Amino acid sequence: MRLLPLFFVSAAAVGLETALTRYFAVANWSDYGYWVISIVMVGFAFSGVTLALAEHFLRRHAGLLFAILPAALTASAALGYSAVILNPFNPLALQNQATWLPQLQNIGLYYLALLPFFYLTGIFISLCFCGTSERLGKVYAADMLGAGAGTLLVLGLMYAVPAFALTACLLPLLALAGLFAQTYRKRAVLAALVALGLSEALLGFGPQAALSQYKPIYPPLHTPNAKILATLHSPHGEYILLDDFTERVNTDISNDSAMLGYPGPPRAYGLYRDGIRIASLPRPGPANTGYAPGALDALPYTLRPHASTLLIGTSGGFRTQEALALGAAHVDALEPEPVLYRAITQGLSASPAIAPNPNLRIFNDNPRAAVESGQHYEIIDTASDFLDAAPANVYAFSAQAFAADLNALTPGGILSVPVSIQDFPAYALRLLGTMRAAYQLRGIDDAGPYIILYRSAWNTRLLASNTPFTAADIKTAAKWADDRSFDISYYQGFDPIAARDNLYNDLPAVSFTDGTANENAMDDSIADEAAGILAGAPTISSQAFDLRPVTDDRPAFYAILRLNQLSLLLARLQILPQAEIGALVNLAVLAQAVAIAALVLLVPLAAPRRARRGFSVPRPALYFSVLALGYMFLEIFAIERVSLLLNDRAAGFSVVLSTMLACSGLGSFYSSRFTARPSRGMALAFAVIAIWGGIMLVISGPAALAAGALPYGLRIALAVLALAPVSLAMGMPFPLGLERIRAQNFFLPWAWGLNGAFSVVAPPLANLLLRNIGLHAVLGGAILLYAVAACSLPLPEGQTFWFPVLRRSAAAD
Repeated sequence: MRLLPLFFVSAAAVGLETALTRYFAVANWSDYGYWVISIVMVGFAFSGVTLALAEHFLRRHAGLLFAILPAALTASAALGYSAVILNPFNPLALQNQATWLPQLQNIGLYYLALLPFFYLTGIFISLCFCGTSERLGKVYAADMLGAGAGTLLVLGLMYAVPAFALTACLLPLLALAGLFAQTYRKRAVLAALVALGLSEALLGFGPQAALSQYKPIYPPLHTPNAKILATLHSPHGEYILLDDFTERVNTDISNDSAMLGYPGPPRAYGLYRDGIRIASLPRPGPANTGYAPGALDALPYTLRPHASTLLIGTSGGFRTQEALALGAAHVDALEPEPVLYRAITQGLSASPAIAPNPNLRIFNDNPRAAVESGQHYEIIDTASDFLDAAPANVYAFSAQAFAADLNALTPGGILSVPVSIQDFPAYALRLLGTMRAAYQLRGIDDAGPYIILYRSAWNTRLLASNTPFTAADIKTAAKWADDRSFDISYYQGFDPIAARDNLYNDLPAVSFTDGTANENAMDDSIADEAAGILAGAPTISSQAFDLRPVTDDRPAFYAILRLNQLSLLLARLQILPQAEIGALVNLAVLAQAVAIAALVLLVPLAAPRRARRGFSVPRPALYFSVLALGYMFLEIFAIERVSLLLNDRAAGFSVVLSTMLACSGLGSFYSSRFTARPSRGMALAFAVIAIWGGIMLVISGPAALAAGALPYGLRIALAVLALAPVSLAMGMPFPLGLERIRAQNFFLPWAWGLNGAFSVVAPPLANLLLRNIGLHAVLGGAILLYAVAACSLPLPEGQTFWFPVLRRSAAAD
């Protein structure tokens, strides 16, 4: 019985896949984690092809292969990881047309380094399916349960060891597989132990991973006398608290602050996650908030003095002190980022906790749950760094979120929302369009009287109210901005042409098509288009970029590139924001995945005719392809919804992946009951998936938001309970299909290869649907794919009719 070694190999493979994803997030950027998924599934696909074409040879030597593969897997994992460390890939050079070609070669080297391990893993797993007398449902169950266990193990390790040490911690799982070899046991054990020892030595004393020199942390980390005060390991990321002379409170201060008598921002500590700065943290000593009146985000406190205030994000605690210094009567502050919340409430190393104040309360809550709690505020103020502090925070910037914020204001209250315009001013226009959609959700078609837009050279603030701004409000805002050399970009009746004569911060319109800028006179390109955006009229930017509103169904703020203009995007690659690069990486992975899937589909043409005699090739090709797509589509949908429920993408990913893998394994085990009548098992599985999917299409978003105020542990339990039924059903179709074709030795490994190939296609395709259509398209697509699978279950040998209804197929059983 090879189920236990299969369990260990599957656990190690999924663990290493996750560990490598974390490596790319820390050493480069998380966008390049797509490569890992691609490499894994390409390895699995190629292994299935190999076994399909050389099935007789590999089965004849299966005993020897099972004995030596654990050692080979251990060595290839260590050597591949070391090669990845040595790769000189420069993600910034990839965006430069003069330097991108060598970086493509470096990407190819990543594939060469990691593909051997996942290829050999695929060979091991494929052999387990082809060479067993067990029910295939039990084999698939061992595979899925091992993957689920590996997910939980690596997530637990992330709390204990650095991301760069995860690979070394997972290698013993591969050696354990060698200890249970059925043939050549002594040699297998010796080879596994020797490989483990040498591999651990290589990882311990060979090339060592380090933070990329292209990450924002690298320059301050290498300034004189810079000190790392604390490091924290977590699935959320690798956190570093840094003390160096460059660290100050990160806020947008008026250029005239000194003339107005305001001091500059005080020194601070810098908190970095995966090498990217997410917040300033206070140094010991009394709070210094003298700079606050000169900051861009201070205007609401002038318009609504002594306000009850809700802060969405705390900027490391500084926003709480600034709001109180600006005269807020009472402050409720939300900090959903777990490490930041711990730092400001308990302290972190030398950084003290925020001093207790009777007028201040700090919560680790979901912003949506807070604004829908029934309490009302005069000001709801979103921190300037909140959007980028955590991936799940994008849900606070949707049209539905803004509508909820406006409902939580007292009459005449103000919602203040920031957006950076350092990369593209068009992001401010997208924010404005999203706010317009929020007013439409509240039954207001003309949002103009309710909005004031103002900016510095680097950032824009949008003020929105549930009642029209008065003439006095507008006069006060204009004077306040003029005193601080900020610029007004919109209010009802604003004249952008007349305002050019008194413009402080030039923001010329730049043509994305030809790259030219209007430099003839001072200009404010946001002001030029704001009225058009609020009116829903076409503008220059709305034609060049996708400025549709951010919604709960399409929660991607940094997604304004029109991907159908690929040649233009490649020509402008050097100026694209880093946040937008992930979409292009996604397209590259999709193109590669489609090519590989096409090659795997054509494998039967290379097989001997006798291997295909009496069996329909198109049916299993369609069946196993759509199963892989459908499974991954449902998984991606679940990750998005559970992330909204937990307000934490890392936790959402962990809960979904571990639950789905474990429950799918149990479902696979249960599918053995339908071995004699696979069509009935498939009908049951599809019925559960279709009913669950239909319910989730209607209630998943509202239910996730409604449960957002529940205790965290209870929310996790609810997510597991919601996912368990559909995950059990999702584990049944693959082994049921395998049972139908197990008599044809050629088709078993080919089915495994198809599963791997189309699992590469699924994530980038689902992300493309999510970005351009919405989450409902991902779930609807999954239901449709499973419907196709239900109609294309491989037929018993000798039957050739196409797409029978389930009842007829059941009768044929």
